[in-house]
Amino acid sequence: MESRWKAGQKGQQQLRWLSDGPRSVEPEDQKKKTPLSALIPSHENIYTLPNILTFSRLIAAPVVGYLIIHDLHIPALGLFIYAGVTDLVDGWIARKWSLQTVLGTVIDPMADKALMTVVTICLAVKEVLPVPLAIIILGRDVLLGLSAFYYRYISLPPPRTFARYWDFSLPSAEVRPTRISKINTFLQLGLLGGTMGGLAVGGLGETAQAVMEVSWWIVGLTTVWSGGSYIWGRDTVRILRKHRK
Repeated sequence: MESRWKAGQKGQQQLRWLSDGPRSVEPEDQKKKTPLSALIPSHENIYTLPNILTFSRLIAAPVVGYLIIHDLHIPALGLFIYAGVTDLVDGWIARKWSLQTVLGTVIDPMADKALMTVVTICLAVKEVLPVPLAIIILGRDVLLGLSAFYYRYISLPPPRTFARYWDFSLPSAEVRPTRISKINTFLQLGLLGGTMGGLAVGGLGETAQAVMEVSWWIVGLTTVWSGGSYIWGRDTVRILRKHRK
């Protein structure tokens, strides 16, 4: 009786196999995918329009400095305005058409800081920007730049070679600017642009100069504040991939 029951069960299984077809059995490790491997590609497309605009701002920085030093203030101001406009446009394009890249989160603030660093130094040399304020702005940017190099190194998956370090199509860490940092960048751009505008028109009036001097203190305070927000803030830098042994 028991042997007949087993034979019947086996027959039912064979009929079910013939009607449904063979079922593929996937290994357990193939069924599960880690979110990290699914979301983060080993390489990303860095040749996007937002990144190209950002690189153009990066290239414009030394040109603006050259124009300021040689008293070509009107073209310097025009190129400075171009950099400010593209800073807004490239972010909008990236969000609108989903062209965000990890490289963009790195070179976008890098382009901003390169422009402001060059312009700050040149305006201080021309003695239209206080040297103490220039030191505060440059000191903050130097510290953030060194931090960026450090985080890039510790987050890069092995092997950590020189070529891989500078291959920005390999995403490793993402920088998240703080709110006060965005405000500070806006205020710094306004201050530098206003100073360059004064040079372009041959000088500022008494009222405009008084407003400019007040803005020196405001920018100085927000610069120190924004630098501290990166040091003590949470989630300002996010490591994108774990090291593989």
